[in-house]
Amino acid sequence: MTLTPQDGGGRHGGRRRGGGADGDRGRRRRRVLRWSASVVALAIAGTATAGYLYYEHLNGNIKKESLNIGDSKDRAAESKANAAGQTPLNILLIGSDARDTAENQKLGGAKDIGTAARADVQMLLHVSADRTNMSVVSMPRDTLVDIPQCTDTDSGKVYAATSDTMTNSSLERGGPGCTVATWEKLTDIHIDHFMMVDFSGVVSMADAIGGVPVCVDANIYSHTSTGHGSGLKLTKGTTSVKGKQALQWLRTRYGFEDGSDIARTKAQHMYMNSMVRQLRSNATLSNPDKLLKLAETATKALTVDDGLGTVTKLYDLSKELKKVPTERITMTTMPWVYSSDGNRVLPKPTDAAKLWRLVREDIALDGKDKKKTTTTATKVTDKAAADDRIAVQVQNGTSGSTESAVTGRAAAVTELLVAKGFTKAAADSSALLSEDRTLVRYPSADLAGDAQRVAKVLGVPAGQVKKSTDVDGVTLVVGADWRSGTKYTADDDDTTPASASALNAADTKACMHVDPDYTW
Repeated sequence: MTLTPQDGGGRHGGRRRGGGADGDRGRRRRRVLRWSASVVALAIAGTATAGYLYYEHLNGNIKKESLNIGDSKDRAAESKANAAGQTPLNILLIGSDARDTAENQKLGGAKDIGTAARADVQMLLHVSADRTNMSVVSMPRDTLVDIPQCTDTDSGKVYAATSDTMTNSSLERGGPGCTVATWEKLTDIHIDHFMMVDFSGVVSMADAIGGVPVCVDANIYSHTSTGHGSGLKLTKGTTSVKGKQALQWLRTRYGFEDGSDIARTKAQHMYMNSMVRQLRSNATLSNPDKLLKLAETATKALTVDDGLGTVTKLYDLSKELKKVPTERITMTTMPWVYSSDGNRVLPKPTDAAKLWRLVREDIALDGKDKKKTTTTATKVTDKAAADDRIAVQVQNGTSGSTESAVTGRAAAVTELLVAKGFTKAAADSSALLSEDRTLVRYPSADLAGDAQRVAKVLGVPAGQVKKSTDVDGVTLVVGADWRSGTKYTADDDDTTPASASALNAADTKACMHVDPDYTW
């Protein structure tokens, strides 16, 4: 099969139709099948019942790398177990644009083999502790982030930390373990595993599945007079695509909605949701030969951490994924805004931080969870002292995953407390913390009443008053949810931000909007 790669990276949200020769070559070299990592993971979820096909000889197909090669101080704390002792699973899906073989070179459109690989697909797959729901969060490849110091475990080379760098470059700084480290630093979410694939074998995987239904709201031909476009040509309505045509769908940018990478991500989410439904209902996949072919293709394409480095471990993971009903799988994109020059994106303040909090707190993004009870107040029998006798230390915890700390915030809230009669309140300017929500902490039961009194006066919910051995007295930590103003408003809203563009896997009516300039 001869493939002519046309859809380049280009400006994230623009509609560039042309560009110079050098720009075109650069875009071709960075082009990637952004969906491939998720295809592997979700294919495993869809075919879990056929685990007997995963023979031991498949183990040799699987490549392994270190889980996290970043600075230990940037590691996120492990996820907490729920009341039943169950813990959530966080798996980072990475799509590499490596041109390390002739096949990858041909599919990627690069002229040279061996160019540095980039993580042009990054999706966090979160499986709830009780296995009732699954959330997938995509990060646009050109999001500007802080990448921590990473050490290549093979060569020993140390890559210094860097700021405002495209997230896809994390992969070339020592391997997938650096991409994992970057995610943990940004989100404060502990990553349990990663799965990475390049784009060799993707077409054969699409063929092995036997076709995936996709929908467009008008005839589409992704092609321009200057040679751009994936070549996708479909008629209005639903078409089952496989092989080269599936590849074209997943690569199409010119022709879908506004011609941006965000639109392409939306099309990829639709494809993956449809693929899950197809795998879970398609009787033809009970054919052992077809399933074995899919397993062979998937394992040859996989690079995983040591914790997933055998077919047995992958099969165990597949059984966990299989427990999640299709209607409880939610695809989202990290809320984003354009950078100042309009060519890159940044996490959207507040919305992105909220999305990370929901994942950290194991709250389903489809809104179907029962209200969490983790913020229940502790029963207090100790009577509070008079306000002017309560010593309160105020700390600045406004540094969030997407925003730096607000300078002077502890001092400002201290003044507020003093004005309300807490004359012994004092700001601790030495502490710059990171807390999503404002908290009142106390070290022992005899100060519980004082802590609750401070919280009541400020309007902080009783569930955010916590006993902690990390403090010496009543301590107010001003969180990222109170970055300005003199009145605290509790964030009890656990709904997914609309800017995350949530798409449910059971939605069979989802259909891509076609740009009128690309109809025929």
